[in-house]
Amino acid sequence: MKSLRYLNKYLFKYKYRLLLGLLFTIISNFFQILPAQVVRHAFNLIREGINLHGLFMGMEQQEVVYGVFANSILVYGVIILLMALLRGIFLFFVRQTIIVMSRLIENDLKNEIYEHYQSLPLSFYRKNNTGDLMSRISEDVSRVRMYVGPAIMYGMNLVILFLMVIPYMLSVNVKLTLYTLIPLPILAVSIYYVNNIIQRKSDEIQRSLSGITTFVQEAFSGIRVLKSFVRENDSHNNFTTASNTYRDKSLELNFVNSLFFPLVLFLVGLSTIIAIYIGGQEVINGSITVGNIAEFIIYVNMLTWPVTSLGWTASLVQRAAVSQDRINEFLNTKNDIVTRENIIKPVEGDIVFENVNFIYPDTNIHALKNVSFSIRHGETLAVIGNTGSGKSTIAAMLPRMYDATNGRVLIDGIDVRNYNIESLRSQIGYVPQDVFLFSDTIRNNIGFGLPSITEEQMVQSTKDADVYENIMRFPEKFDTKLGERGITLSGGQKQRVSIARALVREPSILILDDSLSAVDTKTENAILNSLRRIMKNRTSIIISHRVSSVKLADSILVMEDGEIIQHGTHEELINQEGLYKQLYERQLQQEDAD
Repeated sequence: MKSLRYLNKYLFKYKYRLLLGLLFTIISNFFQILPAQVVRHAFNLIREGINLHGLFMGMEQQEVVYGVFANSILVYGVIILLMALLRGIFLFFVRQTIIVMSRLIENDLKNEIYEHYQSLPLSFYRKNNTGDLMSRISEDVSRVRMYVGPAIMYGMNLVILFLMVIPYMLSVNVKLTLYTLIPLPILAVSIYYVNNIIQRKSDEIQRSLSGITTFVQEAFSGIRVLKSFVRENDSHNNFTTASNTYRDKSLELNFVNSLFFPLVLFLVGLSTIIAIYIGGQEVINGSITVGNIAEFIIYVNMLTWPVTSLGWTASLVQRAAVSQDRINEFLNTKNDIVTRENIIKPVEGDIVFENVNFIYPDTNIHALKNVSFSIRHGETLAVIGNTGSGKSTIAAMLPRMYDATNGRVLIDGIDVRNYNIESLRSQIGYVPQDVFLFSDTIRNNIGFGLPSITEEQMVQSTKDADVYENIMRFPEKFDTKLGERGITLSGGQKQRVSIARALVREPSILILDDSLSAVDTKTENAILNSLRRIMKNRTSIIISHRVSSVKLADSILVMEDGEIIQHGTHEELINQEGLYKQLYERQLQQEDAD
């Protein structure tokens, strides 16, 4: 229960709903208990009426006795119906307060988790997979809701009902009460264990179904590979095995479910039999009336569902505690990207790296080793190197996707850790290596960089990114709906839309992280010529593994294994023996071969 204490702030927030739910539960239980006492009086009346009817056999008063008797029974029947109606009304109020409260808490908790997710650094997402993140904000939150909703409601109802019914039953007859209640604890414990088995097997079935879904999705996504390697039979056999496992687990769950209601009915029936047998003995002894037996049977049936729900509720609480513990694990994860002085100011774009070292916290890979360089406002720096040389890590340092392990990154002479993060990032146009487009229109994807975008800005940014003509060929032009992750577009088109999204912000610093890798040389030159005008008054960093993308830069860094091994202009580096010259000659040979 320690992990569930986190939810106390929400229970306090909605305390009035909780208190009203408690009040309505008390009132609804009052109207549930009262009919049992009316039934007792009715049974006693029936017994007395039959006796009186027999005494006046053959007399005129017999009809009068029958009339009074019939009217009294009718009154009792109307009272019972009225009590049932009132109980139904207050049960509606109970659910409208407590269950609605649980939905509000569920919504608040999901919003809190999502907001916290967005505040966490990229290192968090490198360590945790997307499926786990989604599971905690959906399935785990749903299980927690079952605690703050049904578990609290049924638990509260059980306690209130016992406090109202048991003392009264004991005051009528202690012996009958004790014997009648004997099967109920057995019922609660049995339901608890049966429900745990059901939940465990349900989880196994869910995992099995998830495995089948993933398998089928991969099979159909890779159907060309399956067919080309003639592996259809193997794939079918694997699916059959997974499907048979799912079938077997479903049959096991069905067997356990089949035990649930017979168990409940047996123990309830046992309580009823005990109530009649012991009650009959007490009636013979004269300590209770026949009406009390009927009353006790109603009480037993009244207590059955709350006692049955006790085992189910305990299981809900147990599962909610596990889920909340998983949620707390992420909520307690702190963001290590912390602003020191919260400086908010326009950025010019003078960039300095001073002996920057960076080690990825999740893999311990030493990505940057004593990297030092500077760029003046308005200059273009190109960073080139083989895969894994540390190019993208340099790009991630400026908008503080990561902070340097050692050393400093300065913008306009101020350590980036002193800037307000939102202000800093809003002045940087960052086109990441892994292009991501939302399942939305092209217009909204480009406008994501500038919500107040005008039509002129959109047109100009797409022309600068050399994608305007492509967009105009689509039937719906800028309102073309993209598929998941922008699948509607080709790789080059996605990169250029991503560049347009960055350009539309008119950033002070523009970072292109290998964002021209999917376009041909002709398109690359067209984009670079457009960018030359844009780069004139802003600091730009072009990261690439292609020499053709970087030769227009004012200076070039050549990276290898996290270190700068060459630094200079294209003309200077081409005349030096080293990696840059090797890359240049290799790519010239490839272009000639093409």
